Amino acid sequence: MVLSLNVILFLTLHLLPEMKSSMVNLINNGYDGIVIAINPSVPEDEKLIENIKEMVTEASTYLFHATKRRVYFRNVRILIPMTWKSKSEYFIPKQESYDQADVIVANPYLIYGDDPYTLQYGRCGEKGKYIHFTPNFLLTNDFRIYGSRGRVFVHEWAHLRWGIFDEYNMDRPFYIARKNTIEATRCSTHITGTMVFKKCQGGSCITRPCRRDSQTGLYEAKCTFIPEKSQTAKESIMFMQSLHSVTEFCTEETHNTEAPNLQNKMCNGKSTWDVIMNSVDFQNTSPMTEMNPPIHPTFSLLMSKQRVVCLVLDKSGSMASEDRLFRMNQAAELYLIQVIEKGSLVGMVTFDNVAEIQNHLTRITDDNAYQKITANLPPKANGGTSICMGLKAGFQAIIHSNQSTSGSEIILLTDGEDNEIKLCFEDVKQSGAIIHTIALGPSAAKELETLSNMTGGYRFFANKDINGLTNAFSRISSRSGSITQQAIQLESKALKITGRKRVNGTVPIDSTIGNDTFFVVTWTIQKPEIVLQDPKGKKYKTSDFKEDKLNIRSARLRIPGIAETGTWTYSLLNNHANSQMLTVTVTTRARSPTTPPVIATAHMSQNTAHYPSPMIVYAQVSQGFLPVLGISVIAIIETEDGHQVTLELWDNGAGADTVKNDGIYSRYFTDYYGNGRYSLKVHAWARNNMARLNLRQQQNKALYVPGYVENGKIILNPPRPEVKDDLAKVKIEDFSRLTSGGSFTVSGAPPPPGNHPSVLPPSKITDLEAKFKEDYIQLSWTAPGNVLDKGKANSYVIRISKSFMDLQEDFDNATLVNTSNLIPKEAGSKENFEFKPEHFRIENGTKFYIAVRAINEANLISEVSHIVQAIKFIPLPEDSVHALGTKISEITLAIFGLPMIFSIF
Repeated sequence: MVLSLNVILFLTLHLLPEMKSSMVNLINNGYDGIVIAINPSVPEDEKLIENIKEMVTEASTYLFHATKRRVYFRNVRILIPMTWKSKSEYFIPKQESYDQADVIVANPYLIYGDDPYTLQYGRCGEKGKYIHFTPNFLLTNDFRIYGSRGRVFVHEWAHLRWGIFDEYNMDRPFYIARKNTIEATRCSTHITGTMVFKKCQGGSCITRPCRRDSQTGLYEAKCTFIPEKSQTAKESIMFMQSLHSVTEFCTEETHNTEAPNLQNKMCNGKSTWDVIMNSVDFQNTSPMTEMNPPIHPTFSLLMSKQRVVCLVLDKSGSMASEDRLFRMNQAAELYLIQVIEKGSLVGMVTFDNVAEIQNHLTRITDDNAYQKITANLPPKANGGTSICMGLKAGFQAIIHSNQSTSGSEIILLTDGEDNEIKLCFEDVKQSGAIIHTIALGPSAAKELETLSNMTGGYRFFANKDINGLTNAFSRISSRSGSITQQAIQLESKALKITGRKRVNGTVPIDSTIGNDTFFVVTWTIQKPEIVLQDPKGKKYKTSDFKEDKLNIRSARLRIPGIAETGTWTYSLLNNHANSQMLTVTVTTRARSPTTPPVIATAHMSQNTAHYPSPMIVYAQVSQGFLPVLGISVIAIIETEDGHQVTLELWDNGAGADTVKNDGIYSRYFTDYYGNGRYSLKVHAWARNNMARLNLRQQQNKALYVPGYVENGKIILNPPRPEVKDDLAKVKIEDFSRLTSGGSFTVSGAPPPPGNHPSVLPPSKITDLEAKFKEDYIQLSWTAPGNVLDKGKANSYVIRISKSFMDLQEDFDNATLVNTSNLIPKEAGSKENFEFKPEHFRIENGTKFYIAVRAINEANLISEVSHIVQAIKFIPLPEDSVHALGTKISEITLAIFGLPMIFSIF
C-alpha cells in the first residue's frame, strides 16, 4: 500500500502537466526558445548583450560535455526593453515576455551582492521559475569568485531545468562523517582544500588556523573551506563549478550521501546526475556521436513593444442569465479605468454568432480615451456563440491600427460552448498573439484553456459574483517587468447584506503604494450609502463616488494625488428592504518608480489534476527580490458550483513548503469537490507590525568562493557583502494584497459532496533535528497532517541506528523507539520528543542516526524523513584543527561530552 501511495505522489509531482511559462523545447539534443530578458530599469549597454552571447556560447560547450554529449544550447532569444534605443536588427517578440523569461537580467533590490541564483521552490526534479543575473555580474570580469560566466550558467540551468539542488551548505559547512572524520560539506569528497578562520571588516580580512568548537567538536564559526586551485576531481558542478577540473555532476559512484546539503535533503540522497537522467529531457535523449556541439548557439534580438490589448467579449444570449452581461461590463470598465497601463493601445470586439469591432486601437492617455471604449460595452445579450469569429475580429482590430498581432494580447471572455473553436487554433498559432481566457460560468467552452496554453496566456474561471471577474481582469497587467507601473489589488470583497443593515471594513495603504488609488462599490438592487474615511479623518460620502453613465450598478472614487498612508475605513449601508450583494474593490499603483511595492503572485503546481493526486498552492510575497516574512497568506479555491475551500499557506519549510523563510508560501490541496474548473484567489496581509523583509542571500545559487590555495599559499577573494544580524530581517509596514492565481481543471473526482476516504498519507517530515541532553536524545520537527499537511497524524514511528547505511536502506528493521506517550499535534505545529536510547550503551562519543515516519487514521504511512545524527560530546579544549578528513580518534571522542546537532539529509 505504501508503494502505491509513493507512486501517486511521484505521478503528481513529476508527470502531470505543470504551469506553462517557459517556451524552451529540447529538439534533437538542442535547447530552443530560451528567453533572456533585460529589465526596463537596466541602463542601455551593448556590452551586456555581447557578454550574454559569450556566456551562452561557452555554456553550451560546457553543458554538452557535462551531460556526456547529450544536450547543448541551439537558439536563444534576448528580449530588450523599450527603454533602450530601437534598432533595425531588433525584431518584434511574439509570446516572449519579461515575466515569463527563463533568465532575467535585473539590478538587485538593495546592495547585498551579485550572486547568480535560481528562484526554485518545487520538489526534487521540478523546474524552477527563473535565473537572475545582475548587470554587474555580467559586466564584471572577476572570474575567481564564481568561475567563468558560462560555467555559472550551467550551474543555474541545472537548478532551473532539472530541479536539482546545491551540494554545499553555508549554514552547515562541516560535518562528522561515518568514519569519524570532519569533512567539508561538498560533493565529491575528492575536492581538496584547507580550513581557515576568516574575519572581514571594512573590505579587508584577517586569517588564522581554525580552532575546534569545544561544544560541538566541529570547527568554530567563520571557519571557511578554501579549495586548492589545482584539483584532479571532475565533480561536481553543483558544488564548485569555478574549479578548472570540475566538468561533471556527481554520479551514484561519486555522490556524497552524508553531506548535510539541500540536494541530499530534497532528493532523498540521490546524486544530481541520477535526478538529471530521470528528467523528461533525458528520457528519450541519447548521446551524440560528435565530440563537440554541432553548432554554436544562434541569437535573436527582440525589443519589447508598447502594450497592445484587445478585449473580445461575449454578448450571446446566455450572457443575459445570472447578470453575466452586467458583471462582464463592470469588470471590463474596471480594467480599462484602473488596471491597463497608461500609454497602452486598447481595442474592443463583441461577438455572438457574428463579431463586430466596437473600437479599433485607442491609446489610453486620459479619461476621454477609456470612455470611448466603455461607451461601446454591450447593453444587451442575444444570439449564438462563435469564439473564432470573435478572435478573428480581434486580430483585424489590431492589424487595422497598423499594429502586429505578434506580441499583442487578447482578453477573451465567454460563457458559452462552441463546437467549432478548434477550427481557428492554427490561425491563433500563426498570429503570435497572447490569448488570456476568462471562462464565465460552468458551460464555457472546454477548449479555452488550450488557447491560453498554446499562446502563453493566463487562464481564469469566474463564477457568479463580480469578484471573480474583477480578480481575473486585475491580474492581467503588463508583463514587461515594470512593476511600479502595474495595478495592485488591495481588496476584493463580496458581501451579502440584509435589508437596512450596515457593514464596515478596513483597507491598509502602505508607503510603497498610493498612486492612482480607486475605491469601487457595486450592487445588485440599489446603490448603498457609502462612507469612506482616510487615516487622517477626512471623509468621502456617497455623492463623491461617481456612478457610471452606463447604468451598470457601480460607483467609483479616485483618490486625488497620493492616498494617505495608514488604515482606511469604509461603511456600506443597504437602504433597500431586501438583501443584496455588495462588493468592494480597491486598486492602486506604486508610489514611486524607484521603490518597488510589496507584490503577491500565486499559482497552482499544475494546470490539471486527476483525483486523488494532490496539487500544491504557491504564493510568492516579495518586495523587489526580497522575501516578505511573518504575514498571513490565505488561499481561496472555488469550484464551478460555488463551493469554496480556504487554506492557510505556510513558509515553514515543512510539508509542501521547500525552504523556510524564502517568501514562498505553500500548501497541499486535496479537497476536491467534483470535476471541472476551479479558481484560485490569494489574500496576503500583514498586521500588528509583524511583517519583515529577509535580507539573507537566496538559496540555489552559485557559490561565492572565498579564495584558493595556490602553491601552498592562501589567496583570498574580496569579501562578499554581508548583512548584519540586526538588519537581516527588516520590519515593514502593515499591508494588504490580493491576487488571482488563475484556474485549473480537475478530473476523476467523485461527485459532491466531498468527505471522501483518505487515500493519501501524511507528508514527509523534512525538518527533523536531534541533539543529546545528558543521556537523552531530544528531537524536534514540524508536525505533518492526517492527509499530507492537513489535519493530525495518528502516530509516529521513530527508529534509531548506529549505522547510517542500515537506517537508510532498511528503516523497518532498525531499532524502534517507544513513542506510546507521543500524541501527534495539528499539522504545522512544533513537535518535541525526548527519549533515552534503549538497548544501547551510551558513553562519550556515542553516535546515533535517527529517522521518523508518520501514520494516519487509515494506517497509511508517510515517506521516511531525512536522517539526522546526534553525537554526545564533552567540552574539548580549544585547539588548532587537523587537516580536512583527519580521523578523530576514539580517544578524542571519548573526552567529548556536550550536545551537537547535525542534519545529514
